[in-house]
Amino acid sequence: MRTTKIKIKNLFGITETELDGRSVEITGANGVGKTSVIDAFRYALTNQSDRSIIVHEGEKEGEIIIETDTGLSIDRRKRTEQADYKSIKENGREVMSPESFLKQLFSPLQLDPVSFTLMTAKEKNRAILDLVEFEWDLSFIREKFGEIPDWVNYDQNILEVLSDMQSENGEWFKERQNVNRDIRNETAFIEDIAKDIPEHYQADTWESYDLGAAYKKLEQIKEHNSRIERAKLFRSSYDAKLRQLEADKMIAVTSEEKTIAAERESLLADIERKKAEIRAAEEKVAGLVGKLEDKKALAESRFNEAKTKLDTDMSVADEYMDKQPLDCAELQSEISTAEAMKRHLNEYKRMKEMQDKVGELHKISDEYTRKIELARTLPGTILENAHIPIEGLTVKEGIPLINGLPVSNLSEGEQLSLCVDVALSKPNGLQIILIDGTEKLTSENREKLYSKCREKGVQFIATRTTDDMEKTTLTSTFGESVTGTTKKARKSRI
Repeated sequence: MRTTKIKIKNLFGITETELDGRSVEITGANGVGKTSVIDAFRYALTNQSDRSIIVHEGEKEGEIIIETDTGLSIDRRKRTEQADYKSIKENGREVMSPESFLKQLFSPLQLDPVSFTLMTAKEKNRAILDLVEFEWDLSFIREKFGEIPDWVNYDQNILEVLSDMQSENGEWFKERQNVNRDIRNETAFIEDIAKDIPEHYQADTWESYDLGAAYKKLEQIKEHNSRIERAKLFRSSYDAKLRQLEADKMIAVTSEEKTIAAERESLLADIERKKAEIRAAEEKVAGLVGKLEDKKALAESRFNEAKTKLDTDMSVADEYMDKQPLDCAELQSEISTAEAMKRHLNEYKRMKEMQDKVGELHKISDEYTRKIELARTLPGTILENAHIPIEGLTVKEGIPLINGLPVSNLSEGEQLSLCVDVALSKPNGLQIILIDGTEKLTSENREKLYSKCREKGVQFIATRTTDDMEKTTLTSTFGESVTGTTKKARKSRI
């Protein structure tokens, strides 16, 4: 799309001028209105201006009309006393959403390509990346990565966004480093715990082992064996115990006999001394004989009672006499092992919890790795499917390369030539470049730029400051005058 008519009236420093579709270079001294043509064109496309005064001094309305060879017409008017006016038509029909429509017709570099050479490397990269046409939104990010990281600036090209995501300065990379550090620390703790835990430790077995029941069973076995041992000892001591009982009986009888005998002798002596009390003494003697019999009967009764108890105990002993003792060595060993194994349970559980934590940390780390690797490889997929408007443009780690070289490594002339390619990046857009201040370029680079525009069929409007204070000249790319050139008297006044 090329312009066929540009008419400007009462805008900025212009009273009135009109251009056709040819490329022109506007020359003259500072302050004579050269840049006003370019500013007016920019204003027509963007409805914006860096100047505080847009309408020409003393006028109430400024207007610019642009017509193209495709039937597009742009009529924009700035008014001081009423609302501004705009009319964007295609083949006579008003365009819906005109401001959005106009933004699709050009790239920002077309409106100021010289400024491109003055940008920082980052700004140049972003300007080039913005030319890569790939439709995306935050839903695309959520679908690919499962989240919309809040530490990324989404006011960038998708390739810059992905570059930030996979960058070593990005949160994912930093968080993965933190997680991996935690994995190393936890793994070291696990190894320290594991060295004190027996190999092939069966935690579930020792966790469920009923040590109390085992102890109870062991005590039952020990009691059983003890009864057998006591029974054998009891049986072997029966005769001795019986003799002891008989001896106790005889001792008791003998003791009583001695006591009675002594008492009898005393009484007989008393009889001798007390003839008068003989009857009473004799009766008492008779009573002592009965008493002795009672004592003998009591001793016999005690003997029989003790013997009965001994025989009862012996019957219990006889019950165990022929039984074999149970082997409790295996159970005792099992209990000892269980006690030793149970002492490891707390540390084992702690180790397992840490291992589970390490497993989760590995999953988190792997997810960060997945996202970082996806952010690294996704640009290649995007570039395979995106429209790349500039020949030789590739992207590596978010950095645009032109024929393998970073944009900032290109010469000034190559960078300006790149701006011509930018103008051609929108096939249905305006094929025009506005170049303000070409005196900043070397003569060689300026001529190369103009030649490439002619070669590619790109229209340009350029300004160049000269020392001529008397006139502003509009010259076609073929060197011919486009309109009258004197400032004081001409049909097209600037």
